[in-house]
Amino acid sequence: MGYDEAQRLFMQYHIENRKGERRGRLERGHGHAETLFLRNVWWPLRGSFQHLHPEYEVTDWRGRSYFADFAWLLPGKVKLIIEIKGFASHVRDMDRQKYCNELNRETFLFAMGYHVISFAYDDVEKHPELCITMLRMVLSRFEPTQTPISRVKLAEREMMRFAIQQTEPIRPIDVERHFGMDHKTVVNLLRELCAKRWLQPSYRGRGTRIVRYELARDFLDYLNA
Repeated sequence: MGYDEAQRLFMQYHIENRKGERRGRLERGHGHAETLFLRNVWWPLRGSFQHLHPEYEVTDWRGRSYFADFAWLLPGKVKLIIEIKGFASHVRDMDRQKYCNELNRETFLFAMGYHVISFAYDDVEKHPELCITMLRMVLSRFEPTQTPISRVKLAEREMMRFAIQQTEPIRPIDVERHFGMDHKTVVNLLRELCAKRWLQPSYRGRGTRIVRYELARDFLDYLNA
């Protein structure tokens, strides 16, 4: 089944199973930004709309209804709220009170067990591959891997995660301390990652001694693998 038919059935199912304002909000509120997210990001990544709920109603700290763009709900596991935010409505036209309310709502939702993530409309439209990468990283925290992974592959993946989390290029000693590995093993792994163009070496002065490793331009390809 292709995207258009799957999206039509997805919306039809949720509309038919809602009443009152919940149904009206879905019919009125599910607009261009939300549809673009489904087409450009969610469908290419997931290939289905299972466990996804559009215009999902939650209650904020004041007891008022709030409709999130999407909620991804895994029974007994996770409640993930996904928002698509345009610059005009969420930045340019937002006053101080609306800004406070938005932050309070996100904090309250976190306290209630929800994980809240947001994507900029501009990225959904112009850089969907970045959104896919970020969303894949988020969802992977809650879903077990479906295929066996070798110890080498796992070590490489964790090394890349460590490199991404750092605010500056990593040193071999940093990796040794973080993973408890010996120097030789770490150097060999770093060289392999450089050979795959996921990391690139940084030399001291004009010499040939590598002192640090930084993310290469192709590192997003690794995350998408």
